[in-house]
Amino acid sequence: MNNLFSRLACGSLLCMGMATTALAQQKIDSSYNNTYYQGRMELFNSLPLQKHAIVFLGNSITERGAWGELLPGIKVMNRGIGGDNTFGVLARLEGVVNAVPRRLFLLIGINDLSRGLPEEVILHNYDRIVGYIRQHSPKTKIYVQSVLPLYEPMTTAAYLKNKKDSIIQLNVGIRKIAAKYNLTFINLHEVFADTNGDLKKDLTIDGIHLRPEGYVVWINYLKDKKYL
Repeated sequence: MNNLFSRLACGSLLCMGMATTALAQQKIDSSYNNTYYQGRMELFNSLPLQKHAIVFLGNSITERGAWGELLPGIKVMNRGIGGDNTFGVLARLEGVVNAVPRRLFLLIGINDLSRGLPEEVILHNYDRIVGYIRQHSPKTKIYVQSVLPLYEPMTTAAYLKNKKDSIIQLNVGIRKIAAKYNLTFINLHEVFADTNGDLKKDLTIDGIHLRPEGYVVWINYLKDKKYL
């Protein structure tokens, strides 16, 4: 499924049409607007607008980061929502760009993969996310971060099993989108992966989320690379 377009492509308009039709006929779970999402959005909308802050945008992996404490003295906005996917990020970009972020760190995609969404759909949404931010907040410096690896021996949900190859392939596509827009791609996968390509066991609590020390590693890496 991840290579649907490449398998169907034959260099003709007919085959491109076949690929588009086949993808469109797949059942795509684009839902995101659950009660938790709504609650987080109510919180975001009730907070004073902090213009020119550093924004961390993503799902629960972002939400759980104590970015303000990790970056004392720096104006930071945590725009992580647990369970969010690329469709949910797309739906809330207006509120993000209205703050005209100085820098924005994007990390999203694992929940899309857990739903079995085709890689082409996820990357199309990525392209739309980046394009929207570039258009509506052109002075924002965007950093596109890779999806983190999993440590599957710890994960209990079936939808988080056998995702290693899908994560690697998605990150290849995310890197290409960053290159398309001449953006910095941050390979967090290599930062958090062990020698087997799995999330380092000592840095995770459940095989997907990070322990507090994982965020220290994350921030130190961003600082070492002069991204902060």
